[in-house]
Amino acid sequence: MRVLIMAGVLVCTVSSSLPAAVSQSAPPGCAQSERHSEFGFWVGEWNVYDREGRFAGRNDVSLRSGDCLIVEEWESAGGGDGTSMNFVDPESGDWRQIWVSANTHIDYSGGLNARGEMILRGEISYFGGDTETTADFRGKWTPLETGRVVQHFQQYDPGSDSWQDWFAGTYVPRGDDPNGTEPDADATGPVIETLTGFD
Repeated sequence: MRVLIMAGVLVCTVSSSLPAAVSQSAPPGCAQSERHSEFGFWVGEWNVYDREGRFAGRNDVSLRSGDCLIVEEWESAGGGDGTSMNFVDPESGDWRQIWVSANTHIDYSGGLNARGEMILRGEISYFGGDTETTADFRGKWTPLETGRVVQHFQQYDPGSDSWQDWFAGTYVPRGDDPNGTEPDADATGPVIETLTGFD
């Protein structure tokens, strides 16, 4: 009996010392936050075509954690993959993306420009073994009236003192793609004729 009483006292003591947040209901999340909805145009299930219209892969971009987090899950047509987390940094108030794929890491931040495009700037790192190289990096996501999204990445080359295209492609909603939800490897899609700057 004495053991049971002591155990009961211990449980009561531990319970009373837990933070108040543990016993409260779930927080409201970010669905009603205008700032957190700025990147919502990128959320969806996409087929992606490169600048020349060649099928590049599939990208699933979804809201998580009460709409406070956007998770990207990329699978290239060649079998590679990558994942990113996108969120509003509570310290800076900027949008931030952290991307990780095999031997590649990107960390950049920013926000919407006057045209409603998401522009992020930061660094890309290539690592493997005991070596690592970094470079300035920037990305832009442009929502189109058709419901598609154009994505454009550039990496800075200090040797030529210029920005070089790293990737440019068009996101097509998987359900609206004329090539179907699972295009063949040789499928073709929209071609990007021109790309705008990063202002």
